[in-house]
Amino acid sequence: MSRLISQEAARLAPYTPGEQPRDQQYIKLNTNESPYPPAPGVLAALAGAERERLELYSDPTCAALTQAAADFYGLEPDQVIAGNGSDELLSFAFRAFCGAGRGPVYADITYGFYKVWAQFYGLEPTVIPLREDFSLAVDDYLDARGTIFLANPNAPTGIALPTGEIRRLLEADRARLVVVDEAYVDFGAESCVPLIRDYDNLLVVQTFSKSRSLAGGRIGLAMGERALIDDLNRVKYSFNPYNVNRLSIAAGAAAMADRAYFERCTQAVARTREYTTEQLRALGFTVLPSKANFIFAKTECLGGKELYRRLKERGILVRHFDQPARITDYCRISIGSPKQMEALLAAIRALLEESEKEA
Repeated sequence: MSRLISQEAARLAPYTPGEQPRDQQYIKLNTNESPYPPAPGVLAALAGAERERLELYSDPTCAALTQAAADFYGLEPDQVIAGNGSDELLSFAFRAFCGAGRGPVYADITYGFYKVWAQFYGLEPTVIPLREDFSLAVDDYLDARGTIFLANPNAPTGIALPTGEIRRLLEADRARLVVVDEAYVDFGAESCVPLIRDYDNLLVVQTFSKSRSLAGGRIGLAMGERALIDDLNRVKYSFNPYNVNRLSIAAGAAAMADRAYFERCTQAVARTREYTTEQLRALGFTVLPSKANFIFAKTECLGGKELYRRLKERGILVRHFDQPARITDYCRISIGSPKQMEALLAAIRALLEESEKEA
C-alpha cells in the first residue's frame, strides 16, 4: 500500500479471485467457467455493426440486452437491468437496499464477495451459519432483520434451495427484500424469476459467465419489480451510466436469443457433473449434492490443500479455501468438458495410489 491510501481503503479485505497462472498450460477447473464456446450467434454479433461504432458510447439503457432478457423470461424490459457482470449489480444492491439499521444478511459459507461489499460500504452484516450438512435452512432466516442475500445454488457448496422455501421466506416479511443470486441456477436448480410477478420484495440476479459462456464479456442481469429496478438505476446512474460496453450488449442479446444452444450446453455440463460425482464417490470421496457447474468434494486420504497442490503439479487447477475451518478439507472442482474430467479422474486415481503407498 502507498503512504497516501485512506484509512478506510487500507482496512478493506479484497475478494480473492481464482488464480490465473501463466507459467504453463493448465486444465482450469478452478473458476467455474464454461467448457463450451459462446453460442454461434454471439460470434456473428461481435463481427457486426457494433464493432464499427466503438468510437461512440454504448446505450446506457442496454435496451437490446434487457429486451432479449425480458423476452426470454416473460418479463417487461423495465423489470430488467444489465450490469458489468452480476458482481456489479450485487454491489449496487448492497448500496441501494442496505444501510443504517438494515444491514445485509447472508450465510457464513457463501459467495465471498458479500463480506467484501459489507465492509466496502461500511455495513454491519448478520451472518447465519449453514447447518452441519452445509444446507441452508430458511427457518434460520425467517426473523432476520435486514436485506437477505442468498446464493442459490450456494457457492462453494453447490446445494440448492427449492423455490417453495424461498417463497416461504418472501411471505414471512413482505417489507424485507430478498436478493437471490442465481449465478449457477441454470445447471439443474429452480429459478425464482417466475416469483417476481407475485413478490415486490424479490430481486433475482444472474450472470452470463457460467451458463452462457461469456465470462470474458462481463455481463449480468438483475430482475424484479419495476420500483426495485428504478432503485438500482439510481445507483448505476450515480456511478457509471455506460456500464456495459457495445460489444457485450450485442453478445449478451445474441446469447439470450439462442435458447436451444443454451439448453444443450447446460444439460451437457449437468450430465458431466453427475458422472464425475459418481466416479469420485466410487473412489471414496464425499461429494455434496450439487446443482451448479461445480462440485464440492473431499477425501480422507488427502487434505484439501494437499489435493489442490498435487493436482496443480499435474497441470490441473481446482479451488481450495482456507477459511472457514470446516471447509478446509474440501476442494471446489469446476465441471469441464468430458475429456477434462477424465483427465482429472485419472490424476486423482494416481494420487490415491501414491497416497496408499506412502501410508
